[in-house]
Amino acid sequence: MKEINGDIWDYHKKGYWVVITTNGYIRKDGACVMGRGVAKEAARKFPMLPFEIGRSIQQFGNHVFACNPDTRIIAFPVKHNWWEKADIQLIERSCQELAEFPQELTYYMVRPGCGNGGLDWLDVKPVLKRYLDDRFIVVERYG
Repeated sequence: MKEINGDIWDYHKKGYWVVITTNGYIRKDGACVMGRGVAKEAARKFPMLPFEIGRSIQQFGNHVFACNPDTRIIAFPVKHNWWEKADIQLIERSCQELAEFPQELTYYMVRPGCGNGGLDWLDVKPVLKRYLDDRFIVVERYG
């Protein structure tokens, strides 16, 4: 895992995959709640994304998955419900699942669970380092 400062969407524009933090809560219309942070930004860029993530959660549970390849977005669960604090055990499981993604690609992600999730980066970083190699670049916008 590497760390850099910048805007994650600049890397998306360059053709890289972006990992967004998500939760497992599905609205009545079938969409995953994506109302804050990088998830909200992704939902604005790709209006059908909340529905795609919602369908995946309904079918497979609250797990890491690659969305439609045209979006180059990977959903990375950090919460079970949108109103809860991020769950470090869920982040660990998500790291294990993300580590299985193709070796030949580079992935850009935010600090999972550390913004709206309420966790401290000093607690989350060791979990990421345990599972994620240098294919994974953590972008801190305000670092």
